[in-house]
Amino acid sequence: MIGIKKVIAIVCGGGPAPGINSVISGITNEATRHGWDVLGIYDGFSRLARGEKNYVRLEPKDISHIHMAGGCILKMSRFNPTKKESDLRTVVETLTELGVTHLVTIGGDDTAYSSAAVSEEARKMGRTINVVHVPKTIDNDLPLPEGIPTFGFETARAFATTEIENLMEDARTTNNRWYFTIAMGRTAGHLALGMGRSAGAAITIIPEEFPQEKIPLQQLVDILTGSIVKRYLTGKNYGVAVIAEGVIEKIIPEDFKKLGEVVTDEHGHIRYSELDFGEILKQAVLAETKKIGIKLSIIDKEIGYELRCTAPIPYDIDYARSLGYAAVRFLMSGDSGALISIQNNEAVPMRFEDIKDPATGKTRVRKVNIKSVQYRIARGSMMRMEKEDLEDPGLANAFRMTPEEFKARYAYLFDEHAKAPEEPKADAAKGDKKA
Repeated sequence: MIGIKKVIAIVCGGGPAPGINSVISGITNEATRHGWDVLGIYDGFSRLARGEKNYVRLEPKDISHIHMAGGCILKMSRFNPTKKESDLRTVVETLTELGVTHLVTIGGDDTAYSSAAVSEEARKMGRTINVVHVPKTIDNDLPLPEGIPTFGFETARAFATTEIENLMEDARTTNNRWYFTIAMGRTAGHLALGMGRSAGAAITIIPEEFPQEKIPLQQLVDILTGSIVKRYLTGKNYGVAVIAEGVIEKIIPEDFKKLGEVVTDEHGHIRYSELDFGEILKQAVLAETKKIGIKLSIIDKEIGYELRCTAPIPYDIDYARSLGYAAVRFLMSGDSGALISIQNNEAVPMRFEDIKDPATGKTRVRKVNIKSVQYRIARGSMMRMEKEDLEDPGLANAFRMTPEEFKARYAYLFDEHAKAPEEPKADAAKGDKKA
């Protein structure tokens, strides 16, 4: 191998996250310091799969300040090269033609899977492309040890917390107003819980809190209505609810028709941005509050895209640059096929095989641990209906029900095996009459 130039290619996949440029900076500085070339590939795997050599040669002088900037200087795509064998082969051939000997991917679980697939395809073709993956997602759902965030999460959480605080003040100032904020997070509720807990939102709903595989849409409506009524009884007819978008995947299939046409991305995931989930929840909850005579306005708002390209906070700058450095050191050791992490201030590679979900073959998803002290603290500070509230005659009265009716109607919320009761038209008419 003497005389053969080492060339690292950097590919960024998925959506943006604060700190990507910091990782690119860390990779470039450490690799060039040892005489390696660094190529930044534009637009993720999409151009490589078409045989296009669209890249930039990265030098320290060109990236001296990018670690402080949001966005991604290489741009990104959600293109999935593993869908077609021909695409995967073309990616390997294009990288080989560029002289690439090592590959660093920056992305989430899907990009990690693609990274491993590229290395395996190269092996099948008689080539050697050693790979390492740097975990990136504001969703914080990659399978790192508990307590270790993915880079970008803390910046997104900080920025979102400020947004929630502003909405809380707007709701208080205008009165009789609630905000339903749908927080980005495809399958896990880390970001929603993080922003809701930090800002002190009235209630945060995440998919992990439901032990059932599927729930009816009405269950979400009842939880939100209960929060509004309890807060109303404290003299506050306003508030902010944070709902993780991953809750959508919990809804029973027959309720999907209420969410509009379902559109999926390259990896088969639902494009939540195509569903007017907040509007549906808003109208359903307004119908419930109208029955019991509470007048308020509800504004639904999505929070997510504005978090992805904000400038990273100092924590993520330092964290992401360290990950870039550690990724290069891993490749320099001759190793391949791992996700790089930093644990107890040490670089720790996590093998692709060890973080795979045996059922799907893809990278495992880290869920919120609802038994953790952090979740228990967050739950305890929320204004939401709890099991002991079923015995509260004052709350039953606020719902314009007898204690027996109230308990029969809402007990299912605390029994994972129970189903939401169907309200007969007579009951609905009775509620309208009382209202």
